[in-house]
Amino acid sequence: MKESINIYWFKRDLRTVDNLALANALKQKNKLLLIYCFDKPLLEDEHFSKRHIRFINESLIDLNLYFKKLGTRVHFFEDNIISIIKKLKTKFDIEKVFSHTETGLEKSFKRDLKFKDYCNKNKIKWIEEINNGVFRGLKNRKNWILNWNNYMKKKIELINPKLDDFITLNKNTFKEKKIKINSESKFQKGGTTNALKYLDSFLDSRINKYQNNISKPELSRTNCSRLSPYISWGNISTRYVWQRAKEQSSHGKSKFQVNGFTSRLRWQAHFIQKFEMESKMQFRSVNKGYQKLEKKVNKKYIKAWEMGETGYPLVDACMNCLVETGYLNFRMRAMLVSFLTHHLWQPWQEGVVFLANNFLDFEPGIHYSQFQMQAGETGINMIRIYNPTKNAKEHDSEGVFIKKWIPKLKEIPTPLVFEPWKLSEIDQETFNCKIGEDYPEPIVDISSTYKHAASQLWAMKNDPKVKLESKRILLKHTNSDRTAFDR
Repeated sequence: MKESINIYWFKRDLRTVDNLALANALKQKNKLLLIYCFDKPLLEDEHFSKRHIRFINESLIDLNLYFKKLGTRVHFFEDNIISIIKKLKTKFDIEKVFSHTETGLEKSFKRDLKFKDYCNKNKIKWIEEINNGVFRGLKNRKNWILNWNNYMKKKIELINPKLDDFITLNKNTFKEKKIKINSESKFQKGGTTNALKYLDSFLDSRINKYQNNISKPELSRTNCSRLSPYISWGNISTRYVWQRAKEQSSHGKSKFQVNGFTSRLRWQAHFIQKFEMESKMQFRSVNKGYQKLEKKVNKKYIKAWEMGETGYPLVDACMNCLVETGYLNFRMRAMLVSFLTHHLWQPWQEGVVFLANNFLDFEPGIHYSQFQMQAGETGINMIRIYNPTKNAKEHDSEGVFIKKWIPKLKEIPTPLVFEPWKLSEIDQETFNCKIGEDYPEPIVDISSTYKHAASQLWAMKNDPKVKLESKRILLKHTNSDRTAFDR
């Protein structure tokens, strides 16, 4: 007779702290088998890159350091969840599978639908828990803020597993995937251990200048929390971060800074919820009226944007920094999207995958919602066309960030470094930077591209179909107090 077991399926919840699905699984009478699936169709999707796989591997290794103390491990399989369960069923009677809901790309959603159907047909109970306050099955946002706040305030259930709670497979019984990592990297390292270090240092000191430096490309690298990849891949939960921050605020420390930070945690959940409720925005503008917006693809423009060779220093410095480190603050991300979609007048679809590859914290719900918002194609948000030169002067006033990420400009003094195309021939020789050779001429004239983008987008806002869609979006995706979600 086969032994009855339950399974915990790790997805984008690679943690033990505030893992309600795992806590519930450990309350069952059956022993628990821990698994992670390296599902090739998902991990080889165009949105994912080596930096994401590396972060996942680091997270799994960190997770297994915890489970090693309990005499077990997360079992890594290079296959899809249904194939894995079928193989396990040859040895075990699987009663229940525990996991969190995942607001992911269409591929992950279709995978989950297939698995749900498989479980129903095979009398397996699949139990999913809410992840980070994003609710499945909502038709509108009525009471969403109240429900999210209540979710954030719920007591965190700690797990206290025992050695005999788990079942561990013999390594010769099933083929498992071996993972390893190269220790040298400029990216943040995955794992709950590292997530907690970032959280502690942020709340202890770095948060003190959070609101002041949140938009500055260089200073934000230390004064922002840098928790986004850990939240995105589930090394730490939003609720745990929210409660730790609020606890600090209750003690009278950094209340203004903490409130600014926690409001952005809710803002993050709002956009993931939006994608959860309307995931087709992965393929088209959420406002269908913008489907007739005409933009001709220019491969030369797109390549220059991707390579950090647009001739606009802040744009290029941001792209260089992102490609090398996987991180940019919110304003600089928005500026990159704005430059592509407004000044270069390219379809947002032409940049969405490239940035997904490079954001270490790639989160589908935020990525697609924000990409369309910054492209000005929602019909409900303010149209923002970022001027990269103005932003450079305001947020990198000494040119520190620009010079760090574009070494060819390091000898040019401020304020000349913001507009190097204005350098005289003598200046170019003096500062060892030949425009057009060492650093490119501006690819477009942003004064004229601004006028063109503004006129086109404001005209589209008055289009009857755009207006009709805007009303639908407001009813479905916003609370009565809509300002709570604006950015």
